[in-house]
Amino acid sequence: MLHVDSIFAAASAGPADTPASGGDGTLPPFTVARVFTEIRLDSWLTLGLLLAAGLYLYGVHRLRLRGDRWPAVRTVCFLGPGLGGIAAVTLSGLGAYDTTLLSVHMVQHMVLSMVSPIFLALGAPITLALRTLPVRPRKRLLAIVHSRIARIYSFPLVAFAIFVVNPFALYFTDLYRYTLEHAWAHELVHAHFIATGCVFFWPLLGLDPLPGRWPYPARALLMVLSVPFHTVLGLTVMQSTTLFGGDWYPSLRLSWSDPWSDQVVAGGVLWAGGEFVSVTMLAVLVLQWVRQSEREARRLDRELDRQEARDRAAQAAASGPATADVPAGPATPA
Repeated sequence: MLHVDSIFAAASAGPADTPASGGDGTLPPFTVARVFTEIRLDSWLTLGLLLAAGLYLYGVHRLRLRGDRWPAVRTVCFLGPGLGGIAAVTLSGLGAYDTTLLSVHMVQHMVLSMVSPIFLALGAPITLALRTLPVRPRKRLLAIVHSRIARIYSFPLVAFAIFVVNPFALYFTDLYRYTLEHAWAHELVHAHFIATGCVFFWPLLGLDPLPGRWPYPARALLMVLSVPFHTVLGLTVMQSTTLFGGDWYPSLRLSWSDPWSDQVVAGGVLWAGGEFVSVTMLAVLVLQWVRQSEREARRLDRELDRQEARDRAAQAAASGPATADVPAGPATPA
């Protein structure tokens, strides 16, 4: 079985002394089956994902013990496409080939920066923590959420700028080649993708209480502006006349993969995947907007009903004594 660390070792050894440079003995062709057969769980990321899942489930358990309700859909979003999406592209065969095929890396890029952060935000982990933590840790968490740094990074325009500039700064500089040559830098890029996606999508779609959150019309407009971003990036990758990572992919000398064709596929992944996710999340945002409007309408109806009840009670109290003071008329003869 091919493991992640063996791939990193073969890739970083260079074309002169790596088995991959001599043929396909070490790196077999990438297939769908290898996504499931090349799973590795002995990494720090596995421990981090298990810890996050355990803490979330413990918080849900605490709420149920005291009789409070926590929506099951939030738990499914956080554990399934959220943490599960991160595990699917980093601990499976996709993670084993992410320095071998640019297209596989772009799939990781899409999931880590767009898909998983969206569902992590829909899981509302900050709200869950605020409802289950003791008083002192809850105050510290609130202080962090409302700190100046959090206000700056959660401001939608700042988050949008980071989200847009990040891929161009990575792929169109020598930084990407550096991440291919150093495993720690490659893992750091994965974490950076997740953080960038959370910073962008949490204020737009998240359910947690964040400072300075924009109204729904402004959030929808910003989401619309993000739709063509991955189209431009994907087309740029597809039409590029230079290989990303320099001679890294040709130096692997894989007879079953053409770096130029794979780069076109990678650009198509960014283009199609980015548009699909952006449009889908725009629909989710509109749905949240409609539900919020319905809740607001019901709240106003209840307030109007209470006001009418108070007015009727006041009128009854005012007319009661006046009716009692009216003198009785003459008796009607039998």
